[in-house]
Amino acid sequence: MSACAPTRTDHSTRTERIHPTHSPPPAPHRHFRIAGADVSAAIAVFLIALPLSLGIALATGAPLQAGLVAAAVGGIVAGWVGGAPLQVSGPAAGLTVVTADLIQRYGWRTTCAITVLAGLAQLGLGCLRVARTALAVSPAIVHGMLAGIGVTIAVAQLHVVLGGVPQSSVLDNLRALPAQLAGLQPAAVAVSALTLTLLLLWPRIPGRVGRLVQRVPAALVAVTGATATAALAGLTLPKVDLPSWSSHALAGLPEGPVLGLMAAVLTTTLVCSVQSLLGAVAVDKLIASRPDLLSARSTRVGRSDLDRELLGQGAANIVSGALGGLPVAGVAVRSSANVQAGAVSRNSTMLHGVLVVVAALLMVPILDLIPLASLAALVMAVGIQMVSLHHIRTVTRHREVLVYAVTTLGVVALGVLEGVTLGIAVAVAVALHRLARTRITHHEKEGVHHVHVRGQLTFLAVPRLSRILHLVPQATHVVVELDGSFMDHAAYEALQDWQKTHTARGGSVELTGRRSGTGLDTGTDVEAETDADTEASVGFRSSTSTDIGTVLGAGEGDSVASPALDPVRAGEVPIADCRCRPWTPWRNHQCEVPREATQTPQTPQTSASASTSLTAQSAKSTDAARPTQATETPGTAQRRGKRETTGSTEPAKPGEPKQPSQPEQPSRPGEQGEPGEERQPGTSVEPGGHQLVRGISAFQRNTAPLVRGELARLAREGQRPTQLFLTCADSRLVTSMITSSGPGDLFVVRNVGNLVPPPGVESGDDSVAAAIEYAVDVLKVRSITVCGHSGCGAMQALLDTEPGGARTPLQRWLRHGVPSLERMADDGRPCARLAGRAPVDAVEQLCLTNVVQQLEHLRSHESVAQALRSGALELHGLYFHVGEAQTYLLTEAASGDGELFGHVGEAGVPA
Repeated sequence: MSACAPTRTDHSTRTERIHPTHSPPPAPHRHFRIAGADVSAAIAVFLIALPLSLGIALATGAPLQAGLVAAAVGGIVAGWVGGAPLQVSGPAAGLTVVTADLIQRYGWRTTCAITVLAGLAQLGLGCLRVARTALAVSPAIVHGMLAGIGVTIAVAQLHVVLGGVPQSSVLDNLRALPAQLAGLQPAAVAVSALTLTLLLLWPRIPGRVGRLVQRVPAALVAVTGATATAALAGLTLPKVDLPSWSSHALAGLPEGPVLGLMAAVLTTTLVCSVQSLLGAVAVDKLIASRPDLLSARSTRVGRSDLDRELLGQGAANIVSGALGGLPVAGVAVRSSANVQAGAVSRNSTMLHGVLVVVAALLMVPILDLIPLASLAALVMAVGIQMVSLHHIRTVTRHREVLVYAVTTLGVVALGVLEGVTLGIAVAVAVALHRLARTRITHHEKEGVHHVHVRGQLTFLAVPRLSRILHLVPQATHVVVELDGSFMDHAAYEALQDWQKTHTARGGSVELTGRRSGTGLDTGTDVEAETDADTEASVGFRSSTSTDIGTVLGAGEGDSVASPALDPVRAGEVPIADCRCRPWTPWRNHQCEVPREATQTPQTPQTSASASTSLTAQSAKSTDAARPTQATETPGTAQRRGKRETTGSTEPAKPGEPKQPSQPEQPSRPGEQGEPGEERQPGTSVEPGGHQLVRGISAFQRNTAPLVRGELARLAREGQRPTQLFLTCADSRLVTSMITSSGPGDLFVVRNVGNLVPPPGVESGDDSVAAAIEYAVDVLKVRSITVCGHSGCGAMQALLDTEPGGARTPLQRWLRHGVPSLERMADDGRPCARLAGRAPVDAVEQLCLTNVVQQLEHLRSHESVAQALRSGALELHGLYFHVGEAQTYLLTEAASGDGELFGHVGEAGVPA
């Protein structure tokens, strides 16, 4: 025996693991565990899937057991292999028409073989990683396809609801409907009506009882209630008849014409894949809309991998078809129920499949009691819901109702593949029509010639554009309005050549439009930029220039104007002279309008010198935050903006003017402008009224079209903000900017010093308390944030207040900040501090302390205290350093260390 071989003693029963004394203990063996949330979600999904699977199998004419096989395989195989962990797969209503047609043409065993071949095709597509390509199909086609399938299902199942047998096509069902109505079966109609009534009313039970009972799926309640009623009443009705599993038919070799089988495989693959991929995207959106649940899932559930999901669906279809099951696809109803029930991993989907297997083996006597009319009513309701009014409104708003209608009618009259093909053809035709259809009009008003281009400017529109432009008389002022979002190279060159010719002959050109940003540039860079961006998006703000390249080169909201070409009356401020960019980086936002723009208009002969003077003075008036020219392209400005940082200045590059640095200074009450800032000669501050009107005009012209749809939705549905954001009234705090939020996200309360008066204070301010009560009790916000900031004038005024002085309104309000002063002066309390450095002065220390103190005031409000005790509310402290553009979040530090404000994104602070 080798000396190295271990010896075995008589009493040794297992190998003893010994590790060094100072080494960490070995990692414990990890056991497979299923979270409680996954178990409850699996039960909820199972209760929905069981009746729906039987109903879909009944609607297709397949053996009822095939629906259970598909539900089990979809849950276990697709849930295990797929790339969308929370999507539930199984027999889908969207596949009902396809499967029913295949069964009628080729029989059940060949249909199973077609399902296997479709699964193999899905595996091939998944390996080729083309899943994203399926999402390029127009949503109008997808919604139209589902609506057509829904109509077909509803019409067919209506015959079963009335006690009859459905025909093979929608037209045949419609023709047979009068005779069916004449010979309806009262028992079947009664059971179906009861099922539909329970299905409709169960989710609408009000009050606490409704919230409790709605945990039971409406589909299960409807089928169970109808089954119990039929059994107690002794109604004689056709019922579910699950044959013995020993006689269950499996897949056989496909029999039929090759072209027909290939078309069947293609149709099944298309419908299964598109429905599953769109369902996976919808599940991602559903998870993202539930931030209260997202943190619990983030460690196990990421964004869906669509290529892997296609592989999972292919594997599930292969197994389901081989075992004699229906085709499998992602199902929206079950997936949304899975997410809403709180599932945190793919275990819920797989466990639901296991429960279906158990039910198929052990619950056959119970399932055999279900009336077929009840299942038909359930499936008919699902078909009706597939014709979504929301989808119809959406496609109408996007002017794609023709595509939707043609697809729907094609599916109903001809079939799924034929209807989708028709929809694709119409969608392509509509797109080409929109691309080629450009309306160009010309009219004269008060000596100004207006050329309106409505639509996309492509080479097809160049002949009409040139013909209209050359009808404009020479030496006239022309306004060219480009109302579109696309311009190709041919149209760009035609417009540029005409513009140069017109201005060289003494005329002037004003280019306007709804949208901005083109990627084109001026001067020697025009050719290079246009080569790189031949198909540039176009759309111009109110702008006037002697060079189309200059106007095209302006960034979003930028414009270049010459007073000689755009005369204004004395005392007015031309909107075109402002270079502010709403909802974009606020560089050069403090507009200074050249005095020449408000004086007597110059003659055209002096336009060149006026333009030069304007450019020079504008360059002098820009601050350190904007070293760029107005004629930069958005891409150039973005690249240059990456090199800019607040509080520091890079050496000027050749050809660029040096910009002085301007260190940030804390603002004081009553200050105007920045310390040390000097107005340049020849400039004047824009009047407040003009600035207000200009800002509103810019919003209506540029921003309102982008947000109108979202604001219309909020107007219909009401506001549902998730956060109450309480901050200072300081103009430098833009809440939507620092939180990356939009309309409907934040319920904002702003006051001087971000103060929260505690309840019961003598002569207290009820406006803040009323906002808190409304946000917590009515809007049900999930968090409240108190946000302070650097250089707060209120905190400086609080420090400078002398006792016994005159009680002005500001001082009476700032008395609510006195507890913050006392907290900072209390040596027995640890000081609030920033991560990485100490506060620079007493004002910053008071700003930090004030945030902590106001959070304590918040906790003393009764509505906040109740919400905190129930776990429905969170409180957050925030500090925004204006000069650094850095946000600090109050973290849970040790009490002996004091309150710590850490950089957002660092360790311990969620990003």
